[in-house]
Amino acid sequence: MTVDTLVRALIERRETVAAVESLTGGLLAATLVTVPGVSAVFRGGLVVYATDLKVALAGVPEELLAERGPVDPDVAAALARGGRERCRADWGLSTTGVAGPDPQHGVPVGTVYVALAGRSSEVRKLTLAGDRAAIRAAAVDAALALLGEHLGVR
Repeated sequence: MTVDTLVRALIERRETVAAVESLTGGLLAATLVTVPGVSAVFRGGLVVYATDLKVALAGVPEELLAERGPVDPDVAAALARGGRERCRADWGLSTTGVAGPDPQHGVPVGTVYVALAGRSSEVRKLTLAGDRAAIRAAAVDAALALLGEHLGVR
């Protein structure tokens, strides 16, 4: 599945998507907007790299972040829901994780969660290898694939 195929599927369904990114720092949104015509389906996104912005902008419960930290499946789900709600989109996609070079709060480099919120929802844990760029790129690919699977696009 290519990003072009995914965007065409969203256009055909008249469904929209929003991105909330921590780990990928805007790369997911940047990847989506490479496709001509994406403005019909891409509502926008949030880059919430700082933990306090996950609360203030994406609506992640402060208690959840305090208890589990930002690299957590429930945090990924809350990011996706928050983006969907705040951007008024049919689908919310999120990324959070550790790209390195060092572990974060005891979480190993390459630990990534991608999440989807919409008429169906899912969180996936990934264990990725490589440098920062490779981990971030693989997280974007995984998030787009997740949405594609829920749309029935291969």
